[in-house]
Amino acid sequence: MIGAAAKRAATRPSGNWFVLAASADIRADRPFGTSVGRHELVAWRAADGALVVGSGVCPHLGAPLAAGRVDCGVLRCRWHGLALDASGGPGWRPLPAHDDGVLAWARLDDVGGEAPTPAPVLPHRPDPHASIAAVATLTGVCEPEDVVANRLDPWHGAWFHPYSFTRLTVESAPDATMDLPAVQDRFVVAVTFRVAPRLGVPVRAEFSCPGPRTVVMRITEGEGAGSVVETHATPLSPGADGRARTAVVEATIATSDRAGFAAARRFAPVLRPLMRRTAARLWRDDLAYAERCYALRVPMTRNS
Repeated sequence: MIGAAAKRAATRPSGNWFVLAASADIRADRPFGTSVGRHELVAWRAADGALVVGSGVCPHLGAPLAAGRVDCGVLRCRWHGLALDASGGPGWRPLPAHDDGVLAWARLDDVGGEAPTPAPVLPHRPDPHASIAAVATLTGVCEPEDVVANRLDPWHGAWFHPYSFTRLTVESAPDATMDLPAVQDRFVVAVTFRVAPRLGVPVRAEFSCPGPRTVVMRITEGEGAGSVVETHATPLSPGADGRARTAVVEATIATSDRAGFAAARRFAPVLRPLMRRTAARLWRDDLAYAERCYALRVPMTRNS
């Protein structure tokens, strides 16, 4: 059932868009380096704050552009000072980029291999003026499909994460034999989130895949109804051992209709690190799960 859901997700279009990082991680005072597939990338903010993304290899002599500096929206290579801005430069052109206010994206058509779209497929999110968003990023030795399969396995929650979940029941799951549209292809779970050893909050949530590398958990009933957790899996360059690497970029966007939540939003700078820490704790376990799946599917060879 999990495998069938993951295969259906893999067939959904992404428009060749890949999540790079949290929007807040791309700054105007320094470049941000990452990769998608085997492409080395660099990202920064233009003078007007717009997201700029392109090859991280200097077209002059191949210097790492992420080691350069940004002055007034212009990226200067550390080796010889080649200047690049949002319009490009000699031998260098920016990639299509999108900033949704929570996450930064880039479109790489040769990696995605699909028909390109002008913007990524985004799930519905809570009103940004009535929510708190935090983004956690971890890297695992696995492929995006292993991350997606992990998130499409709600049954493991109470067994593998007893410190966070209890009283978990999968109320409905998609039929493994049916070719379901995305709007019907979802797992519905009743679960209690632990907030203390003897205190929990019961909710109902659904898991769905709007694209091949994204799983969305949405709370539909109970405390925090409307809150979402978006898990995005981005393929990175292989490691020195030749094994696959995948970045898990997870955005938690919390909201509540309680009167006290509006007051709590004033403390968002304090709450965001706690939200990131909670997500990272879960993913440290879940990456072990995903890495195990990858190791069994792609066994290590002597030459690798």
